[in-house]
Amino acid sequence: MYRLLIADDEALEREGLEHLIHRMLPGMFQIAHADNGRRAIEQAEEFRPNIIMMDINMPGIQGLQAIREIKSFLPDTKFILVTAYDFFAYAKEAISLGVKEYIVKPAGRELIASTLTQLIEELEREKSKRTEDLHLRDKVSQLQPLVENELSLLFMVDQVLDADEAQLSDWLDFPLNEGCAVVVAFPKQIYTLDKKKLYETFRSYAKTYGISCIVSSLIDLHMAIFVRHEQADSFSKETVKQFGEKLCSLAKRQFQLPITVGIGSVQTGGNGWRKSYFEAVFASDADRHAGEVCDFEDVLKGAGSDAADRTLPVGASDSLHADDHDGRSYVLSALQRIREQREQQTINVMDKAKQYIEQHFTEDLSLEETAEHVHLNPHYFSKVFKQQVGATFIDYLTGLRIDKAKQLIASADELALKEVCFEVGYKDPNYFSRVFKRVTGVTPTEFRSQAK
Repeated sequence: MYRLLIADDEALEREGLEHLIHRMLPGMFQIAHADNGRRAIEQAEEFRPNIIMMDINMPGIQGLQAIREIKSFLPDTKFILVTAYDFFAYAKEAISLGVKEYIVKPAGRELIASTLTQLIEELEREKSKRTEDLHLRDKVSQLQPLVENELSLLFMVDQVLDADEAQLSDWLDFPLNEGCAVVVAFPKQIYTLDKKKLYETFRSYAKTYGISCIVSSLIDLHMAIFVRHEQADSFSKETVKQFGEKLCSLAKRQFQLPITVGIGSVQTGGNGWRKSYFEAVFASDADRHAGEVCDFEDVLKGAGSDAADRTLPVGASDSLHADDHDGRSYVLSALQRIREQREQQTINVMDKAKQYIEQHFTEDLSLEETAEHVHLNPHYFSKVFKQQVGATFIDYLTGLRIDKAKQLIASADELALKEVCFEVGYKDPNYFSRVFKRVTGVTPTEFRSQAK
């Protein structure tokens, strides 16, 4: 039910309109009255009408003045000007206020009903659009942590399944200009905690702290936060250190955890951010000073050149079998875990895709539909599918269809070859026959003869 406010200084006019509207559009409106412009404004504040029928000429505050005031706090309300005068004298001002509908007294009931119906349809379209926008924003808000994690992993393991860091940073509106990596290193006691709650607490804190950042997932005993400064010429490392100290306080206050926060050097570009990440990991592992914030550059100054020799280069993720007795063991084990998790995720997704294909291969199945089912970009899905399965999507689908066709042709049911064609997902018997011969070396008719 919609809310309608009728503003007119004539009581008979208001009551007549209400009676007519209830009769012409039963059950559509809850109706309130106002007998002047001031009362119309007060009623609008209390009643929050969807539509207002406003008489132009009323005592005190005039109709157009009242509309202007109401528009300031109810911008989405629809207005119908009701006038006994030539509307065109008011047209310019009314249009400037967004008023598109008017009724000249005395108005026929059909005109009143059709005008209100038109505005109801407009309100419904706007409501539908708002719902779609909310749904889209909700989807985006759910996807954003996943995309942030994907971009973070690009910095952490060089390349993740051939993703594009420029494309991801553009989607996130997170240019790879000047910034640095912050790594939070947790003690092993987090294995006894709710890791989802731990991750969401730290992510939420970072996203509301007032810095521009992306946050990785919680992997093994650490998570990475990549902090970008909006004005590269005034990047403050002190601000990042204060942020690290706040993270230490958060861990102690919320989870009674002693954490170490490592900060990498200020860098630009994908390779620079990757270097900053490895530096931050090294700093977060420096002597395991629980509850402290360790800046990589400060660690180097205090430890001398030996520490510099132990830092991880940009390509460090390729050295996963390096000596675990030096300072790299922590980050290398974490990166190994990342790779294992990512490989397992890919295998699981491909298993799900294969299962979906096997359930629907007799239908008009496309690569795009299958990619959507497993929530992957079609181009990306096609590439990974071939890597993991050893065949293209089309070849795999064709193999299933031809295997099924061979079973049907050789069965005792003696289905017509045209029926077999349709049963296995093809629409053109001639095309089916060509595909069958290409795969098996014989035509369906020859195969049936051989199977007898």
